[in-house]
Amino acid sequence: MSARGLLILTRNFPPLRGGMERLVHQLVLELSTRTTCTLIGPEGCEAAVPASIDATGLPLRPLGAFLLRVLMTGFRIARRRRPAVILCGSGLMAPAGWLIARSCGARVVCLLHGLDVVARHPLYRACFLPAIRRCDRLVVNSRHTDMLARAAGVDPQRISVLNPGVAGGASIAPHELASFRARHGLQDRPVILSVGRMTRRKGLLEFLDLAFPAVLQRHPHAVLLIVGGEATHALGKAHDRVQPALKQMIETRGWSDAVRLIGEVDERELALAYAAADVHAFPVVALPGDVEGFGMVAIEAAAAGVPTVAFAVGGVPDAVADGRSGRLVEPGDYAGFAQALSSLLARQQPELRSQACRAFADGFSWASRGDALYRIVTETVDHC
Repeated sequence: MSARGLLILTRNFPPLRGGMERLVHQLVLELSTRTTCTLIGPEGCEAAVPASIDATGLPLRPLGAFLLRVLMTGFRIARRRRPAVILCGSGLMAPAGWLIARSCGARVVCLLHGLDVVARHPLYRACFLPAIRRCDRLVVNSRHTDMLARAAGVDPQRISVLNPGVAGGASIAPHELASFRARHGLQDRPVILSVGRMTRRKGLLEFLDLAFPAVLQRHPHAVLLIVGGEATHALGKAHDRVQPALKQMIETRGWSDAVRLIGEVDERELALAYAAADVHAFPVVALPGDVEGFGMVAIEAAAAGVPTVAFAVGGVPDAVADGRSGRLVEPGDYAGFAQALSSLLARQQPELRSQACRAFADGFSWASRGDALYRIVTETVDHC
């Protein structure tokens, strides 16, 4: 397969930011060390890949024009390169991937993340789900997404579960950590970390309203450090802005000293945030037509030795080992969520907790994910 290689179609790729973007980016980098890769992605994607990957960036907006450009560019590249496999970065790329594959005799492998299975838009369900079902292989990010794909009519024999990966925890010098804590006024206070784009699904508003007050009663000096910004490039985001409501709640409750909103950060600053944290809060909620497919930030936190407290919704149970890398709480049990956070903030046996978290994260290396995906792709070519 290496002689013909892969043609990768994706909207979820740097310079866009988010869990899906990190996942597809890392998998493309891993695959490029094993076979020839050609990439069609969002404008600016060329800067995120090595010179060995022939990348073409296309304007993202409007969405329909982006999809059409992907299709036309893909036809042109497929005629020239004759790839063995079209790899779609999400279900959104499935129709283009299927049509391009038909034009050059390639197979189609599609990554599914959860939301791209349950999206409720009538046009999506009429045009994109049938294309997803026609793919030769579907690679899903969790057992929950596997269940969703089956419910959407995907042949179970075509589904492979591949959890996302994580890089090893970054090495942090003491002076860097001290500087970070000073910049954000953390001193030696207990730190709860929240990482992720500000969407309704992440559950920050409900967490602040229903769990955070109880945490502050037990730990009045605790600080909630919120990393992430609005999902400016997310599809269907118009109804999903939470930052204004979040800021209003912080002001109304008088929590200016208890909550820090630091917005989007680079990778180094994120590593410092993990290093400063005692516990990571991941209060994802289940919404109709929306789903947390996995929860990469929980694995990232574990790699940094930080336990996660999360509701057991969507694919999150694949990302948190209850009792090892954190605590899973029944959905909607905000009292239980607050209790779990408070227990971890007590800082009892922190070294043992960190070791258990890192041991769990060790099973999610990107190299192992790359090996598994390359094996799936190769088997798809050999067996179809």
